[in-house]
Amino acid sequence: MDRPILKKRWTLKRIGMMGIPPAFIILVVLYLLFGDHLSKLNVEAERITISTVLKAPFQEYIPVTGTIQPLQTFFLDAAEGGRIDSIFVEAGTVISKGDRILKLVNTNMQLDVLYREALLFEQINNARNTRLAIEQNSLTLRGQLADVFYQIIRLQRLHDRDTLLLRKQLISRQEFEQVRDEYEYWQSKKIITVENFKQDSLLRRVQLQQLDGSIKRMQSNLDMVMRSLEDLVVRAPISGQLTSLSAEIGQSKSPGQRLGQIDVLDGFKVRAGIDEFYISRINPGQKGTFDLGATSFGLSVEKVYPEVREGRFEVDMLFDGSPPQGIRRGQTLQIRLQLGDLSDAVIVARGAFYQKTGGQWVYVVDKSGAFAVKRNLRLGRQNPQAFEVLEGLEPGEQVITSSYDNFGDIDKLVLKK
Repeated sequence: MDRPILKKRWTLKRIGMMGIPPAFIILVVLYLLFGDHLSKLNVEAERITISTVLKAPFQEYIPVTGTIQPLQTFFLDAAEGGRIDSIFVEAGTVISKGDRILKLVNTNMQLDVLYREALLFEQINNARNTRLAIEQNSLTLRGQLADVFYQIIRLQRLHDRDTLLLRKQLISRQEFEQVRDEYEYWQSKKIITVENFKQDSLLRRVQLQQLDGSIKRMQSNLDMVMRSLEDLVVRAPISGQLTSLSAEIGQSKSPGQRLGQIDVLDGFKVRAGIDEFYISRINPGQKGTFDLGATSFGLSVEKVYPEVREGRFEVDMLFDGSPPQGIRRGQTLQIRLQLGDLSDAVIVARGAFYQKTGGQWVYVVDKSGAFAVKRNLRLGRQNPQAFEVLEGLEPGEQVITSSYDNFGDIDKLVLKK
């Protein structure tokens, strides 16, 4: 007997068709909530540089280029202008103080010196004649004073004699009064003559002092005139090496023009140029090191020149101990100038990534090594090999330190072997 077949309302097919949309919606929601939304870029691992973050001793320093210079350098300048007549030594020669280097000829100056020399001699002679006239006048006054004293002594004797004779009425009063009047006249003249002699003595002393000073000044001027001729022969002011000589026979030189340079070879220093960014951090006593061959040598900042030219300032550095053997003037050294003390720090190797990020973020490689993601960080001190990491990285983590120029603003790099 046939039975009617009841049509099922909820079949597997229908249930499956009804369940697909909700499941899709659930998947979409889960993806939106927990899925990876980072922008990605596939990168070949062999084309990037990966460095490991370390905790190690770190010292901040900057590389500078220094030039070997003598401790002392003297420049030769032309004290007087003229034409070069003779050259006695060549550049590179070791010379002693006082050695002749070259000779200049200046005809106009020689004629001028002769004229001034004659003029000075004439002035000196005039001064001496004046001195002679003053002395003669003094002698004349001395003679007059002696004559006055003689007349007073003579008349005093006559006056005393006539006084006795008058009392005895042996001479007339007229004769007595004539002697008395003459005696009193010479007494008055004595007072005037003595006062005149005192005034003349004071004046003569001042005049003679002025004349002596004038003659000395004239003699000094004459000596200067003669030295100007001697300056035409250029001599070494110190002992050392004549490292340069800018002179050719027949060449004309003006007063003050540079002729050459003498270096004292008793020691050396290093002159280095540094970027003005570090001018507030460089002080005397700071240390630096450089390698020469297989040996490392130390330097100390001796003097800081505060003047900035074309964005750089200069410092003088002295060797700690004896300088290396065989160094020469003008030789360049690559110096590591220390800006801080050695200390432990978390560091990451320098790389081209810094030009793109400015040290604000970096790509950190996942432990699986399959990808790398952006992470913010904060850097501190630096040297040519590494950056100090203040925040954002831990020792043992790996970061991409090569250039980021081809990555754009991608958040995640997928590393392909």
